Amino acid sequence: MKKSNKNIALYLLLVVGLWVFCFVTLKLMLMPYSVAYTENGKMTAGYFCYAAIGLIFSTPAPFISMLAIALCKERIGLKAFLKWIFHTENKLQTVILTGGLCLIALLFALKEGTPNGSAWYMLPLGFLIMIPFVGIAEETGWRGFLQPAFEERMRFPFSVLLTGAIWYVWHLDLWLDPTSNHYGDSLIGFGITIFIWAFALAALYKATKSVIACAVYHSFLDAIGAVYNWNLLFDSFPGNAATNIYRIIWLGLSVALWIWADRKEEQKERSRNKFVSQKVTGNIHFTQ
Repeated sequence: MKKSNKNIALYLLLVVGLWVFCFVTLKLMLMPYSVAYTENGKMTAGYFCYAAIGLIFSTPAPFISMLAIALCKERIGLKAFLKWIFHTENKLQTVILTGGLCLIALLFALKEGTPNGSAWYMLPLGFLIMIPFVGIAEETGWRGFLQPAFEERMRFPFSVLLTGAIWYVWHLDLWLDPTSNHYGDSLIGFGITIFIWAFALAALYKATKSVIACAVYHSFLDAIGAVYNWNLLFDSFPGNAATNIYRIIWLGLSVALWIWADRKEEQKERSRNKFVSQKVTGNIHFTQ
């Protein structure tokens, strides 16, 4: 996927357009139906429209935007687009890194989380449901395209901060939705979480070049909220000592993964340049 300035602008324009559409329909027009369904569990035509628009256009806005660019502007085709999402160069390394990050989050939840009363099977069930509807829906645009596009134009930390800021603002309408799982969360606590996640996901993508790896990690983090109180676990502010220690560890591991991935890329680039230089001089087997 080309990361030109025009594609960046088009992506952001499409995401904003879908956000405005969802804000008007979901928050201004159909919100009463969602509140009523939460209170009495009665399905109505209004709530069906609310759920359908949210499922198709709200969270998947980054995916829809990238799909439109891929099919209509870049003309790469649906098959190539899906192949890009699921492409993984080093499968074993990707599984180890992604699984390790998921395990760290789970251990923190087991030790410090407050159960919300849901059955444990909701975690794996929620995880499987969230992979397409949350993970792929978001990470296709945020880490698959926008983060590396910004990184081509500025240093990694600044590209992460910019992507994280856009990602944070994109979520803010949830604070106007009393049926959202973020309703009542601390904006500061959620902001800290968002920026740490932005570093973790950007570092994971940098190390794996895999959109699906980021989608799996993102989905697992969200799925933890299916069985634990999300606000107390991730979004509280200032948070207890354990939460803040975990945040520091989480950010430290993300930075370490970024540095490791950076060095690997530099080694690859040096090896590539050395090979090209040797090929040009006709000394392919020459070593110093």
